[in-house]
Amino acid sequence: MPTWILVAGNSRARLFAAEKPADPLIEISTLAFPEGRLHEGDLTTDKAGRGQAPGAGAHGVNGEEGHKQENAERFASLIRDDLEAARNQGRFSKLYIIASPALLGLLRKQLSAPLRQLVAGELDKNLTTQTPEAIRRHLPDFL
Repeated sequence: MPTWILVAGNSRARLFAAEKPADPLIEISTLAFPEGRLHEGDLTTDKAGRGQAPGAGAHGVNGEEGHKQENAERFASLIRDDLEAARNQGRFSKLYIIASPALLGLLRKQLSAPLRQLVAGELDKNLTTQTPEAIRRHLPDFL
């Protein structure tokens, strides 16, 4: 069974496979999430409400990062669902995760215990635009 490598950022996830421990990476799929590239102003149609506490100045209600966080959580869920389906089908024996720090944290929270047991290593970097050879250099010599 191959080893899989997930390389993910805010708007794109790429899956690679290596059949043998020292093999080069072969890209097997890409998951695009265009909403991850949008700015907060593109995600909302109105400004956040304003609140007034007694004796204090006006302040925003609902943080500006709310929609971006929701999108990041939704993307992490999509990635998790794909990985869970592949795990259930026995398509890989080990998994390495290379993801932007925020997305890596979300993935850690969402992975099931059986899937977490297959994670052989993690790296908190966004390498989604790198070549397979450049990504391979960030991994152990023998996967």
